[in-house]
Amino acid sequence: MPRLFTALEVPRPVAESLARLRGGVPGARWIDVENYHITLRFIGDVDDGFARDVANALSFIRRPELTVAVDQLASFGGDKPRAIVARARTEPALMEMQAEQERLLRRLGAPPEARKFIPHVTLARLRGASPGAVAAYLGTRGYFPPLRFTAERFVLYSSRDSVGGGPYIVEAEYPLLASPQALTATAGR
Repeated sequence: MPRLFTALEVPRPVAESLARLRGGVPGARWIDVENYHITLRFIGDVDDGFARDVANALSFIRRPELTVAVDQLASFGGDKPRAIVARARTEPALMEMQAEQERLLRRLGAPPEARKFIPHVTLARLRGASPGAVAAYLGTRGYFPPLRFTAERFVLYSSRDSVGGGPYIVEAEYPLLASPQALTATAGR
């Protein structure tokens, strides 16, 4: 039974820049760079038939490429921090793509996503990290110039049943449509 989710992959140069922010928090388990991604919709453990339906339905999504900007560090979990993340800006194109996937999956019978969509890259999972240590980390490393990339596709990932952090396997990829500006620039060459 696969555990599935859709995501945007983080390109290697952006991932390496984010990786330089790692370290300095006792109780942090830092995620491997090759597993950095922005989850669009967690689907969960599903049977093979539902997995095939999901993979097929996602192929009908037609959206343009989008620019993603990652520009701040944060933590999830409040007084009991459970993750350090790099947040992406909530640009309309990103939010609309996630909402379309949410609607599509609900039509297929998936339960609604319980959490509000906050686009982010998980950098570390925390066990027993003190709120003070996390706050100190965010205070010293929280600012960095925006890291931008163009998402040319989204993917359907599977993961093993674990505490998170990979390894992730790309089960299917779904190209996004080149922007009119990119098509014009390519045609002029």
